[in-house]
Amino acid sequence: MTEPVPRFRVVPRQSGFPARGAVIAIVVGWLLSLVVVWALATWFAAPGLGDARGQLRAAERSAAQRQRELDELNQRMVTLSRSDQISRAANSELQSSLAERDEEIAALRADVAFYERLVGATAQRKGLNVHSIEFAPTEAGTWNYRAVLTQNLNRGAISQGQLRFSVEGVRAGKLATVSWDDLHQKPGSPGQDYSFRYFQELTGNVMLPKDFTPQRVRVSLRGGAGGADQNFEWKLAGSGGAK
Repeated sequence: MTEPVPRFRVVPRQSGFPARGAVIAIVVGWLLSLVVVWALATWFAAPGLGDARGQLRAAERSAAQRQRELDELNQRMVTLSRSDQISRAANSELQSSLAERDEEIAALRADVAFYERLVGATAQRKGLNVHSIEFAPTEAGTWNYRAVLTQNLNRGAISQGQLRFSVEGVRAGKLATVSWDDLHQKPGSPGQDYSFRYFQELTGNVMLPKDFTPQRVRVSLRGGAGGADQNFEWKLAGSGGAK
């Protein structure tokens, strides 16, 4: 007996491989599109990027050059400033030196005029005389003095003797006199020797009381050929203002 042919056929269902493959294909396609987009963007942007990098390098080189030039200018400015300072200092020193020389020349001219009046043919004949006496304060609180003695009455004679002086003024609201011994702060202080034919300059140092205001100077010359006493106003000392 022949078996009947079945009308239906049972076929087993396959797993979801076709659906999964489609998803993978879509993802791979998306990734490839990204790669293509990135490649195209890089290709289009590359020329501009190269120009920007070149401009950046050029700007860096220019900035470095400007910095070197600025450093050189700063160094020149420092050098010129130092040179200017040196020039100013030298000029100031030169001006000070010229002023000192002018003062020396003026003093020498005054001395020459004084000597001409003293020993010239038309000079007035005078015996032993204190031409001037002047005082200058020191930082130590003492006073330096400079006295000029002259004589041209007897040009062949030599005047010899000793100089002393006292200072008159006000102390504690009263008239007072500071003697030669007090000026030297030594009792029995000897006078200052002089010996000259026409003139002589005597210098020394004395001390005045701190509360003493000087007003006049009384100078005394004593020697074998006679002597002289002369008064000078303190403010006029050095101008020959004898009384």
